[in-house]
Amino acid sequence: MNKLSIIIPVYRNEDTLKDLYYDLKEKVFQKTDDYEVVFVNDGSDDNSWNIIQELQKEDSKIVAVNLSKNFGEHAGILAGLEICTGDCAVTKQADLQEDSTLIVDMYNVWRTGKKVVLAARRTRQDGFFTKFFAGLYYIFVRKCINKKMPKGGCDCFLIDRQVITTILNLDEINSSLILQILWTGYDSQLVYFDRQKREKGKGAWTFAKKIKLVMDSFIGFSYIPIKIVWFTGLLFLLFSFYLGTSILIEYCKVGINVNGWASIMCLILICTGFILLFLGILGEYIWRIYDETRNRPIYIIDKIIKK
Repeated sequence: MNKLSIIIPVYRNEDTLKDLYYDLKEKVFQKTDDYEVVFVNDGSDDNSWNIIQELQKEDSKIVAVNLSKNFGEHAGILAGLEICTGDCAVTKQADLQEDSTLIVDMYNVWRTGKKVVLAARRTRQDGFFTKFFAGLYYIFVRKCINKKMPKGGCDCFLIDRQVITTILNLDEINSSLILQILWTGYDSQLVYFDRQKREKGKGAWTFAKKIKLVMDSFIGFSYIPIKIVWFTGLLFLLFSFYLGTSILIEYCKVGINVNGWASIMCLILICTGFILLFLGILGEYIWRIYDETRNRPIYIIDKIIKK
């Protein structure tokens, strides 16, 4: 059997859930050997959970999972991976910005023997600043973390049962699932798609969540932040030796007048700013170590409804 599990993390998607299901029913279900749809409600405070339960009553192949609170999309997908029973699993966003036929394309590639299939954006209908900063992020990821990251980024992925087991065993809290999958090194292939503009509902992908993704990516998969701290500290140390030597020479030659108060204050403020910045970076590492050692679960499942 080649059973496909479709994992859909849900957070405030009451406007799109029914349209999404019927779109999948039209374009995907009949083109697979077997399937299941795992809706993971990630603590939505709207009517999403009720709609998911209605859909589950309509289709026995739907598995409805409700988390006890909002743990984030990363946790929601991991919960779906733990619950799913397919030979492979694909993630699907609930906002209808990717054509559902993309799942069929990824499924067919998996059947050729690929263990990982990534859905890479060819184009995206977003604002200028969104595309600019997203592009900048992916450039840095390709240069500093993993060169296999698609240039346009990756929204969805399909992974084999072997890869699912590997990802679940990693058990990392503050991380990026895409980078975890790339890190595993399994044989992969890209499938390209055009990301559409969102027509219904409002996105929950806030600026704070984007910043957290950047921090999780670089701190979790690269030592670049620590190298920046070390290199900047070295530069300031060399500059301090140079400045101290210059002052000593001037003192021995002509003495020192009470001048340069403004420049000294600027230097103190700059150094203080760098110190606080670097303490913040080190604090991020320490917090992540502490968060992992507490051994709290990444998510808590409140209820599972299935046939």
